[in-house]
Amino acid sequence: MRSLIRLWDRVRGLTLLERTVNGRPGLVAQQDGVTVSVYAFEVAGDRITHIWAVRNPDKLRPWTMGWRQ
Repeated sequence: MRSLIRLWDRVRGLTLLERTVNGRPGLVAQQDGVTVSVYAFEVAGDRITHIWAVRNPDKLRPWTMGWRQ
């Protein structure tokens, strides 16, 4: 139970937005309105075959500077 409480504390305020990322289906994860990670997916048929994830704050800067909902 304690680990579930810690997990809840980490994801509270987390929003996942479906977006196109580099021309691929993707997700933008925002924590309390700040972009914390961006994911892009390669899909073949009905399966995800590759996932790219960016969490580096310097590489996320374009997503945080130009992002408007």
